[in-house]
Amino acid sequence: MLDWFLKDESIFSKMKLHGNTKWVPKCLVCVALVWAWSESKHLTDAYVESMEFCQSIANSFVFGTYQGFMKAITKWTPQLMEILWSVMHQRMKEIGTKYWRIDGWIPIAFDGSRSTTLRTADNEESFCAPNYGKSKKAKSRKKNTKGMRRKKNQPQPQAPQAWITMMWHMGLRLPWMWRLGPSNSSERAHVMEMIETGKYPKKTLFCGDAGFVGFPLWSAIIQSGGSLLVRVGANVSLLRESADYEVRKKGLVLCWPKDQQSKQLPLRLRLVKVRIGKAKVYLLTNVLDEEKLTPGQMAKFYKMRWGVEVEFRGLKQTLDRAKLRCRNPQRVLAELNWSIMAMAVAELFALKEQLASRPRKKAQTEPSRRSLANTMRAIRSCIRKPDSISKDGEDLARLLRQAVTDGYERKSSKKARYRPPNPDKKKLGDPKVRTMSAKEKRQLQEMEPKLAA
Repeated sequence: MLDWFLKDESIFSKMKLHGNTKWVPKCLVCVALVWAWSESKHLTDAYVESMEFCQSIANSFVFGTYQGFMKAITKWTPQLMEILWSVMHQRMKEIGTKYWRIDGWIPIAFDGSRSTTLRTADNEESFCAPNYGKSKKAKSRKKNTKGMRRKKNQPQPQAPQAWITMMWHMGLRLPWMWRLGPSNSSERAHVMEMIETGKYPKKTLFCGDAGFVGFPLWSAIIQSGGSLLVRVGANVSLLRESADYEVRKKGLVLCWPKDQQSKQLPLRLRLVKVRIGKAKVYLLTNVLDEEKLTPGQMAKFYKMRWGVEVEFRGLKQTLDRAKLRCRNPQRVLAELNWSIMAMAVAELFALKEQLASRPRKKAQTEPSRRSLANTMRAIRSCIRKPDSISKDGEDLARLLRQAVTDGYERKSSKKARYRPPNPDKKKLGDPKVRTMSAKEKRQLQEMEPKLAA
């Protein structure tokens, strides 16, 4: 499986290594992946397990000490991530079949989450927000929850947390790319950076929740050649060109903030109101032709976006990365990067075997049926006994094909019985749509020919 993922050494041809470097990039990647797959609680034990496994499957050089290994991945992780993302995209396209494109689109969701780190001085300095508890939102939260707190449960100093912003392929349900940063990172800025620096196929549809709004982000998506699908609410102000505007008709609107009216033309978008479950949701897209992206397709893609939340849950619970174990910021980022990459590669292995097989029920091959927990059990059983000959029906390929979720339907709700009130969570509301003023219309008519020239 590792040889299929890293087919030849030419993948790493752009890396410029020091003359006296004894390890090779493929060896480093394999050791790092097995190190992240290991279920050992201690990082040093996980390294010993990964080293022994890699030595058993290949006689190539493996690092002699844990410190040497950590120094290597700390230095080379940024370059290796860029290379491995490209490899991931190629392998996803090779095995993706009908799930690579959904209704002609390559749907990619994005969202953010956090993982806690150890409370060391270096981690606190690098990952904690310097103005924690001093913002208007923090002060209002403290005021609104004053009666809900006991004296012994007063807010504690912020724990250092690493922020993760992930791009996620919704059809194959696999991570596409990610950015890491301190706890006060801007997920919108991370998404803009990944869109501007990354390479995406034609007809890529970027799907985001209500937090990913704003003229700069939407402009970056459109300028990159992609299309956007974002949920909006009262946090968005839009313009309509005619007074007889109705959402249930074409729903064409403009996004043109006042600070951009003298600089750029407005973004022409389509606002659609759909029903998802019991909720009425407003979705915004730059695909103006309803035949290319129907309201039904928009609702389907937005429902699929929820899978990125499940991906974060798998990282934190199944791989146990809710709390990272390294004690300095550089190693924390390396540990988190390789944990996400190891999860993505494991899911890619399982998807390859499941899509290549011919089960009795077609539903078993759908990416939504893939189980990360069963996938990790299969891989870890192989790591524990690398030299043993597997019994009939217990080889890695068969175990990965069987790594699917159960098929029975649950009748009871999985919603928590006791949910503490959250004063910060308010209804999203409806987007604000107003008619353009005569001044704005005149300004738009004057700007269009000038910018076109």
